[in-house]
Amino acid sequence: MALTLAFDVYGTLIDTTGVTVALQQHAGEQAGAFARLWREKQLEYSFRRGLMRQYEPFTVCTQHALEYACSFFAIELSEADKAQLMAAYRTLPAFAEVADGLQALKAAGYRMYAFSNGHPDDVENLLLHADIRDHFLDVISVHEIQSFKPDPAVYEHFLQRTGAQPGEAWLISSNPFDVIGAIAVGMQAAWVKRTPDALFDPWGIRPTVTVSGLTELPAALSA
Repeated sequence: MALTLAFDVYGTLIDTTGVTVALQQHAGEQAGAFARLWREKQLEYSFRRGLMRQYEPFTVCTQHALEYACSFFAIELSEADKAQLMAAYRTLPAFAEVADGLQALKAAGYRMYAFSNGHPDDVENLLLHADIRDHFLDVISVHEIQSFKPDPAVYEHFLQRTGAQPGEAWLISSNPFDVIGAIAVGMQAAWVKRTPDALFDPWGIRPTVTVSGLTELPAALSA
């Protein structure tokens, strides 16, 4: 069987900093910092909900993280402004090299799936908007088991859905916690180190391979 690839979506295929443009009219020079805090809190809230077994869809985590960032930066937004920013999060762009990288991997015969914390409808729309949905056999979401990465059950669910054995499945992610979570259940994992100063958690667990973008993956996976 061909190797099965699980592609994280937010931060790996899709550039979450793309919301910065929409934030500039509200946060001005703080837009970049606002976007980073929004993303950090979004992930933190998903971790906490997973641990507490108090699941709410990723959209709710995103909404609550937006509320936190507004409070932190003392920015008052109308409900219409918040709705506009949430809508912007559903139309984020793909990273520049993603389409070419996915095309090369698909041509090489890999079984490719989008694998996300996001709600299935949100992920489908996001991938369609970025014009990369056709590269994937399916979208697999944590919403189906109502937990979040890096809960081991999430990765086991991916393996069950795809019929892949752990040793035949790779996670592709720019998020170190995600890479570590996948390796912990026996999968292999590629860390997409998108910036030179990105750090990997010092847990004694290293990525199987490290690449700077998806176009490097075909060579890395066949090495």
